[in-house]
Amino acid sequence: MLKLITICVVIFVLAVVMTMAGRGGGNFYVLVLVLSGIPMHQAATTGQFILFMTAISALFVFQKNKVVAWPLAIFIGILAASAALAGGYFSHLFTGFTLKVIFSGLLAAAGLIMLFPVSERTDSDFDKKFGYWRFESGGNPYIVNLWIASTVTLLAGFGSGMVGISGGSFLVPLMVLACGVPMRVAVGTASTLIAATALMGFTGHAIQGDFNPAWALPLAAVTIIGGFIGGKFAMKTKSKHLKQLFAYTTLAASCFMVINAFYSR
Repeated sequence: MLKLITICVVIFVLAVVMTMAGRGGGNFYVLVLVLSGIPMHQAATTGQFILFMTAISALFVFQKNKVVAWPLAIFIGILAASAALAGGYFSHLFTGFTLKVIFSGLLAAAGLIMLFPVSERTDSDFDKKFGYWRFESGGNPYIVNLWIASTVTLLAGFGSGMVGISGGSFLVPLMVLACGVPMRVAVGTASTLIAATALMGFTGHAIQGDFNPAWALPLAAVTIIGGFIGGKFAMKTKSKHLKQLFAYTTLAASCFMVINAFYSR
């Protein structure tokens, strides 16, 4: 019982921080569960389940505050899912060690570029040019450079599919840097994509019989609260600080993947 309580506390803190940063955080969840002695397959299943519950909880907060760009979420979701399918198919061409090292470098790059200031685009003339998509969500207009957004989404989805993660670490930089949306909108929109990918991942694992409700349900209850609180904090935190939080957690994930690559080699 004491071990379960301890894990609940750690998972709760992770849920709050990961929600604020707009990251899935599945790799951190799985690490905590594995270190607590849960078998890897059960840890992966439980991690996907609590990741889904966290994202859904946060989504209610973000949707209420109108910071979810649904057209952008659907566009990125379809492209990323298609590319992830291809990435998973071709993953056998590389060793696990190579994939982890390469992806760690991409994570580090995603984290570092978020530390640099980026001005939000407001030039309404962009919507008159071919390759630029203008839409409205929550009463706010957005202009997306489809050339950049499509390319980055396909590459991120392909790489995520090869390594076997949701790709949440690339969603926020993609929307902020390539799509020019505000940080809060990027975080809110990312929650919808994280929820979708986590649900699909959980379903696949659960079909194999790896779902353990004795652990998953108590942790899910904790992460629902954590996701709600994290969403509330995200709405009150300055965009600059949200970007820094995302950057540092992504860099931490990069370091973890490098260590994991050499440890499991």
